[in-house]
Amino acid sequence: MKRSTQTFVLVLLFGLGLGAQQPPLLPTAAPESVGLSSERLDRMHRGMQAFVERHEAGGIVTLVAREGKVADVHAVGFQDVGSNRPMRPDTIFRIASMSKPITSVAVMMLYEEGKLQLTDPISKYIPTFKNQRVVSTAEGGTVNFAPVRRDITIRDLLTHRSGLSYGFLDSGPVGAAYRSSGVSDGLTATPGSIAENIDKLAAAPLLSQPGTEWHYSLSTDVLGRLIEVVGGMPFDVFLRERIFKPLGMTDTSFEVPEAKWSRVATVYTADGAGGIRAMKDPEIFGNTVMSPVAYYKSPKHYFSGGAGLTSTIQDYARFTQMLLNGGALNGVRLLSPKTVELMTTSHTADLPSGGLLGAGGQFGLGFRISTDLGAAQTLGSTGTYGWSGIYGTNFWVDPKEHLIGIMMVQRYPGSTVAASFQTLVYQTLTRSDYMLTPQPAPSARARRSIASTTGRSSSMLAR
Repeated sequence: MKRSTQTFVLVLLFGLGLGAQQPPLLPTAAPESVGLSSERLDRMHRGMQAFVERHEAGGIVTLVAREGKVADVHAVGFQDVGSNRPMRPDTIFRIASMSKPITSVAVMMLYEEGKLQLTDPISKYIPTFKNQRVVSTAEGGTVNFAPVRRDITIRDLLTHRSGLSYGFLDSGPVGAAYRSSGVSDGLTATPGSIAENIDKLAAAPLLSQPGTEWHYSLSTDVLGRLIEVVGGMPFDVFLRERIFKPLGMTDTSFEVPEAKWSRVATVYTADGAGGIRAMKDPEIFGNTVMSPVAYYKSPKHYFSGGAGLTSTIQDYARFTQMLLNGGALNGVRLLSPKTVELMTTSHTADLPSGGLLGAGGQFGLGFRISTDLGAAQTLGSTGTYGWSGIYGTNFWVDPKEHLIGIMMVQRYPGSTVAASFQTLVYQTLTRSDYMLTPQPAPSARARRSIASTTGRSSSMLAR
């Protein structure tokens, strides 16, 4: 399989030639005008190219925006390696868990409208969550249960403190209960509706008492059902009418129309010989069942709030810029700045860190929050928030530096692009709001004076 690469670098021509139906573009800027180095952006481009040349990815698209302007969009490699179809800025990706922040925003829109409270028990809206049980011990093959001390709240769901789990992450009795009852992880073709799947989930035991532990989970899928109940319309319709259309996210949806399917990136996995191959449909990796094609075809009835969306890098840039702007974009306001502040504040500071959150990370209402750079041992800022997707996609928003980074790739398992991308973006900064304003270089006369003074001081010390 030929693996030559082709690179598209679009700095000021973001979206050029992508069709007359595109919404107004985000403003663009020369990198230097927003404190980024073009030379160092080229270093980032070479870093992304290297992943393709090492056969670790078929292709990658990256976007960097600062101070409300897109400074760099870069596409490298192939959307489909076998057909030599090049990666493009308008390529459509399965963003998987990058759906979670979007679903969380939808919940907070309903919160602002007074239709729910974060402290409300989810059983108030979905009665099947009443009288749940928690796995207490599972020794000697015997599983015991205890009643919940309190019901799961909406805040528990937004923060993954619900006690729910993912079937593919749990090899114990909770995951087994999910698999035996057909609870979907939101990654493969699923029969039935959101309501039917969430009722199956509610009947399964919890991994921990609500509010007491952090477990990455199907909580956001439950929120999708909550949006249907409280918002008064199907979940996919709510997102389309209340978020995607207002923000101009024309290529973001749960299913890809046939007319757009030629723009969908192929998902790759390791071929066992140091390279990559196209993922099968479906394909099973341990307890993880993935359907990279059929799951995204019409007609579709199960819409996973935690993992089901597809999008493009420019669409997701509009969503993230709305967040960085304090809830508004191009005159359209979805949230109050105070709501965005609440969402991007840690809600898990009382719990141990680590695990999927990584060192130096905690969780807000739909986002990972960077709280300790020393522990994280990576470039960034405290207060940066973002998340990633199981197929390798990743984004983050840095309010201190007014900076957005988005990276799209389709590789499972084991994509390591995201960590390199973050470092390569931050090394492009030529100024930082963390540092004092750089002082101008001293004049030649001043340098001579300094040298003279230094020389006299040294001579006096030598005596």
